[in-house]
Amino acid sequence: MKKTTRMLALVLTMLPLLAAAQLGRDTKIVTNVPFDFMVANKSVSAGEWILQSASDGARTLRLNNRDAGTSLFSGASEQISKQPAGTYALVFHKYGDRYFLAAVKLAGSRTMYRISESKAEAEMIARNQPATETILLASVK
Repeated sequence: MKKTTRMLALVLTMLPLLAAAQLGRDTKIVTNVPFDFMVANKSVSAGEWILQSASDGARTLRLNNRDAGTSLFSGASEQISKQPAGTYALVFHKYGDRYFLAAVKLAGSRTMYRISESKAEAEMIARNQPATETILLASVK
């Protein structure tokens, strides 16, 4: 019984580490964003975006839009949700007509990567601007 309890405790301790490993450098999340948006204090254009981990542990994400010739990096932090995501998805916060990339969800994983808040989004929040959430489905390439 003691051995089973210890094994269960070890497995539960390792689960977040296993989930974090799902977004590796070789995993490319692809989606078509139909609107311009802000990420990493930079305004970027609509189009096909590819996201992937820039480092082991996914603390930094690389975003690439080949058509627009744009490539940038953004800090991210892991957040564990109660339920695993059903699909890969990008989550945007919308204030008026401005969109801000807020998070990346991984299919089948409880791990979600929160994107660092930009200065422009922080200003919107400080002004008590009402926000809505827009979710775009993505796929793995």
